[in-house]
Amino acid sequence: MAGVSSCMKYSMFIFNFLFWVCGSIILGVSVWIRVSKDAQQELDIDSSLFAGVDLLIAVGSIIMVLGFLGCCGAIKESRCMLLLFFIGLLLILILQVTGGILGAVYRSQIETSLNKTLLEDVKLLQNSSEEAKAFQEKFHKFQRKQQCCGLLNGPADWGKNFNTLIGGNKVCECEEANPAADLCAIYDGRYIYKTPCKEVIMEYLKDHLLIIMGIAFGLAVIEILGLGFSMSLYCQIQRK
Repeated sequence: MAGVSSCMKYSMFIFNFLFWVCGSIILGVSVWIRVSKDAQQELDIDSSLFAGVDLLIAVGSIIMVLGFLGCCGAIKESRCMLLLFFIGLLLILILQVTGGILGAVYRSQIETSLNKTLLEDVKLLQNSSEEAKAFQEKFHKFQRKQQCCGLLNGPADWGKNFNTLIGGNKVCECEEANPAADLCAIYDGRYIYKTPCKEVIMEYLKDHLLIIMGIAFGLAVIEILGLGFSMSLYCQIQRK
């Protein structure tokens, strides 16, 4: 009977140990952000982003479990653990590929969905409730940082709140003493940023789409290697 390759066995262990360490870091940082008020204030994370943090906690937990199964399965030469590792990794790869296909199919609907969301936010810009004021303060900071104004239709999105002072500054107002013509324009007697923030958001999404695709492709390659290693080791143990 053929024996189990020591090189493959320890390569599988090292691969999954690093996998487990990554999962531990993701889980630890995510839990720290979720429970620490200081971390939330320092990173400027509010309750609206908790869903993303919870997702990272789930991802970190799954990676830790898979890493543990892979490590123990390799060292103990356990076919059961290796099979569970293979199945778990295969499911993740299938979900990843499915998500990529759905993203490509419904890509044209992303901008439509974004417009609907921004349309709801425009109503908050024109409102005077406490909830609306809190949103306006955050959006005002975003405008100043990104040098844009309004969401869909520029300054018109602010309605009657256009001349409101927020944090000592008027909304959309250019900060430069001599504003550039390509950045600012005169509206209602003052210089404002003329680019709607929707364009900034869309540009950000497009710029980062290639990065996301690259990360997803890299993860898929690692997952396929993990599947190959685990199945090869599983077959060697079975023939032993």
